[in-house]
Amino acid sequence: MTTNIYDLANELERGIRALPEYHTLAEQKAKIDGDEEAKQLFTEFTSFQEGIYNAMQSGQMPSQDDQKKMQEMGQKIEANPILKAYIEAQQALSVYLNDIEKIVFKPLADLNK
Repeated sequence: MTTNIYDLANELERGIRALPEYHTLAEQKAKIDGDEEAKQLFTEFTSFQEGIYNAMQSGQMPSQDDQKKMQEMGQKIEANPILKAYIEAQQALSVYLNDIEKIVFKPLADLNK
């Protein structure tokens, strides 16, 4: 019997969507979308974060100004209860995703031993 790897991947995707942590994250995202202040700050944060990520992908390290702005944005997010709850829910789900990533990439890691 041959296992279709894509069927397994789709089953995993459905499993992730069924997790209580995923549902909590979706609920928190809906709260952000329903609050203009939180939504604006979230958009600003994700855009800034994406810019930093893209710069780092091209070999540029964040400047001191970028690091300061990142810290300030982190403080704003911590001060907003809606965004704080979203980040906490995201972190709870990421525990699963990190574990899954380790499992999925284990065959490649084994080859490099």
